[in-house]
Amino acid sequence: MVGAALPAHLAAQSESVASQPENLLPQNPEIQQETVEVAADAVISDPVTAAIDDMAEPEQPGLQSWDLDNARALAAIIEGIGTDGLKPADYNLTGLRAAIAGGADADLNAVATQSFAFLVEDLRDGRTPMNARKQWFVLDPDVDRYPTERLMADALASGDMAGTLARIMPEHPDYFRLKEELGKTEAGTKRYKLIQANMDRWRWLARDLGSQYLMTNVPEYQLRLTVNDKIIRTYRTVVGKPGRTATPQIAESVEGVIFNPTWTVPQSIVKGEGLGARVLNNPAWARRAGYKATKHANGWVSVVQQPGPNNSLGLMKLDMPNRHAIFFHDTPSRHLFKNARRALSHGCIRTERATELAITMAILQGGLTADESVAKLKSGKYTKVGFEKTMPAYITYFTMAQNIEGELTTFSDIYGRDPAVLDSFEAPRVPNRERVTGEQIIPIENDPRDIV
Repeated sequence: MVGAALPAHLAAQSESVASQPENLLPQNPEIQQETVEVAADAVISDPVTAAIDDMAEPEQPGLQSWDLDNARALAAIIEGIGTDGLKPADYNLTGLRAAIAGGADADLNAVATQSFAFLVEDLRDGRTPMNARKQWFVLDPDVDRYPTERLMADALASGDMAGTLARIMPEHPDYFRLKEELGKTEAGTKRYKLIQANMDRWRWLARDLGSQYLMTNVPEYQLRLTVNDKIIRTYRTVVGKPGRTATPQIAESVEGVIFNPTWTVPQSIVKGEGLGARVLNNPAWARRAGYKATKHANGWVSVVQQPGPNNSLGLMKLDMPNRHAIFFHDTPSRHLFKNARRALSHGCIRTERATELAITMAILQGGLTADESVAKLKSGKYTKVGFEKTMPAYITYFTMAQNIEGELTTFSDIYGRDPAVLDSFEAPRVPNRERVTGEQIIPIENDPRDIV
């Protein structure tokens, strides 16, 4: 991932090496867009819906009419698409050239339409099919933001094939850094293929990540707080152990920060490990450890660890509701951040200097002053600070990326997720790919207690 002081030349796309066809896509595509947030429970009235439908642009036909100039421009782009880690053969370059030679007719329309559609899908969404994206639960909104038919209509009407396709390309500097490295690497080598795979991972994400966001790269054990494309803070992390407790890849919204959180102990610990009985039978120990137990009428026992320096979640957690029950939090076990390998948790992400992160987030998103934030932290009381605007949080998985110093680095594939992606690039391109994963969510029962 990119550091705060990124050299200017790394933010631009690299030029093709002499042995490769020229990449005709623009070097620095720019697009202005605004993110609109809608409440999940919002209800739109029928008259409003009808008015929106009246204003909507008509859908473009899947099969569109191509002239020779546009078809030749498309063929030139496909010829040079290897500089973005994709394969010209996937887009029927031979068939497109043959159709161009036959002149503007129905055959050209069919061939060029399909080639363009396949190219858009791979540049916008990634070439890797969903079944090769292990534990990848991110829903990419770009399919809705940039529909293929609309892009095709724009390209044909404007004659700017390259400019239109540039609108869907990843714009994060790390993508361009990988692209630059790809141009320096011998095709077909192990390193070349790893760069290809990690370039594709950027396409799995939304093109617009937001003006302020959190991003953690799990194999790097680092979290970044990014504001206006600049990394202003980095934090070491402890992530899930390989296996059922591996941290999944998700994109969620942080809704607030909780100072001095409580921890509701999972039943696997309350009952399975006998913690409930111990708390009930040894009140002095429970008081020292901060545990409170409630025995319900049906005999069921619940245990909550109260706020305090010994709380297993530490002094803060980020409020990030999601189906996986994954979130960022503090820990009393701060010695773990000294370890080089930190895949140790039950899935949630323990964060170094977490109170600093909490205070920063409360100021940036919660509207508090520094003094107000510190006071809430020092109060020792459970306090939730809701954000004025939610902040995106991306839990990603890159095995080659820029580290926090801005150096391109290879990271250990701690969960073994590379082979499926690499194999997919060796296999024929998969058409009509699924948009969401068919993998089941693995329930995370967070156990943030001290790790020996």
